Amino acid sequence: MFSKNIIFKIFQQKKNIKMEKKINNILKKELVTSGPLLNSFNKNYKYSFKKEILKKYKKFDTINLIGMGGSILGTEAIYDFLNYKIKKKINFYNNLNNKINFKNKKNSLNLVVSKSGNTLETISNFNVILNSQKKNKNILITEQKSSFLTRLGNKLKADIIEHKNYIGGRYSVLSEVGMLPAELLGLNERKFKRLNYLIKNKHFLNQLIYNVNFIFSCVSKEKKNSVILNYDESSINIFKWYQQLTAESLGKNNKGIFPIISSMPKDNHSMLQLYLDGPKNNFFTFFGISNEKTNKLSNKNLFDKFSVLKNKNLNQIIKAQRQATQTVFNRKKIPFRSFEILNRNEETIGELFTFFVLETILLGRLMKINPFDQPSVELIKTETSKLLI
Repeated sequence: MFSKNIIFKIFQQKKNIKMEKKINNILKKELVTSGPLLNSFNKNYKYSFKKEILKKYKKFDTINLIGMGGSILGTEAIYDFLNYKIKKKINFYNNLNNKINFKNKKNSLNLVVSKSGNTLETISNFNVILNSQKKNKNILITEQKSSFLTRLGNKLKADIIEHKNYIGGRYSVLSEVGMLPAELLGLNERKFKRLNYLIKNKHFLNQLIYNVNFIFSCVSKEKKNSVILNYDESSINIFKWYQQLTAESLGKNNKGIFPIISSMPKDNHSMLQLYLDGPKNNFFTFFGISNEKTNKLSNKNLFDKFSVLKNKNLNQIIKAQRQATQTVFNRKKIPFRSFEILNRNEETIGELFTFFVLETILLGRLMKINPFDQPSVELIKTETSKLLI
């Protein structure tokens, strides 16, 4: 357990004191060298916008968030994980969408996020949305430089918020990119900021280092598929965010980790046989929520062997399936780690964002690759532009 919000465990892993000391030294160095980026995970981070500017947008009950990859995935994760306390609606435009139509609909706020200001898909979707609306208000989050988006924003007389150039998209969730929409949704951005608290928590640091050692050991043994066994539907977008973070940060120089999201317990009936008896090139992450109120089963329609379900709710059944699967994995000596969420709140998701970002940076350093660039992605952008000329 590395906080009051999350129980974290790793199974089938031996201690490696020498490697853990090495990881600890890398972490100390990284907290300094990556300080500007990681500062967005602290409460003292200074945003490029003042909260007063948001007051005029509070009246909008619907937000159209337009972006790609790291510009939108973090906010999707926050929106789904904390949906029970959010009263507003967000429409996410995170892929080229042929069904955009705002005609005869009430006004909504357009929030466009693109670090470069030249993201083709984002600009295309925004163009179609603008064409479908009679009236609109727009906020653009982009780098403070000349780009298509800044020029368009000036033309539309939109509010343009600076996307810090030293914060890459996939690391931007607790910067303006994720926290401005969080504020518009009525959430408290300061509660997400957990880095200062966590790095002073020896138990958290020990768990983080032990975890990085576990993953690096798996990868060194050619177990390069990271399979997330997700038992909470409201957390699927956390792992879509994590998927991009891992793939884009570590997939370089013929190295990398292949993140795969598996929906449980549904995949017990499709993928579990492969996980248990297939190739041994995977390591696993169990993720589940405890103590949530869910639908209770009716006793009057339960009999024979299903009498065990009497007085049970769906969460209890899901938890039993998760624990049973862990028991079988343990018996078969399949490497896995486990996250059990005790509280669904801003602090919890902030801790998960912080944990996974630090994990990714440390793994990049151990694998001797730069976790902050994505050189090959630019090749697709260049070739696409050629074909559209």
